[in-house]
Amino acid sequence: MSTIDQQFVEYIVKSLVGHPDDVVIERIIDEKGVLLTLTVNPEDLGRVIGKRGMTAQSLRTLLRALGTKNDARYNLKIVNNDDDRENYTITSNESISQSVDETTDEAVENDESDYAKKSRKELAELDDLDI
Repeated sequence: MSTIDQQFVEYIVKSLVGHPDDVVIERIIDEKGVLLTLTVNPEDLGRVIGKRGMTAQSLRTLLRALGTKNDARYNLKIVNNDDDRENYTITSNESISQSVDETTDEAVENDESDYAKKSRKELAELDDLDI
């Protein structure tokens, strides 16, 4: 049996997504309040989150308004259940990050050696001066 808050979020989210049958909302009560966990089809995740998270933020704002009416504190957690794509992205970012770090380290070493050579040369020229 779903509560009014679950029905509320479910109605809004099902109106947004392309696969309304895949919308699942779980409700957990803890010391911080009521946690609603929203799971949608991976294709609909972008629609639920929205551009720069604006749709998700709007859902949270509406839940706060409902919480004010019901004297409860609501939190909304949107679950990314697309594990394959997520792991692929993380792996790709790690390899890109590693190659950037290696390139940066090599560049820093080359710059330091060039800088050191120039500094030594300038110091040698200063030593030759008779003051």
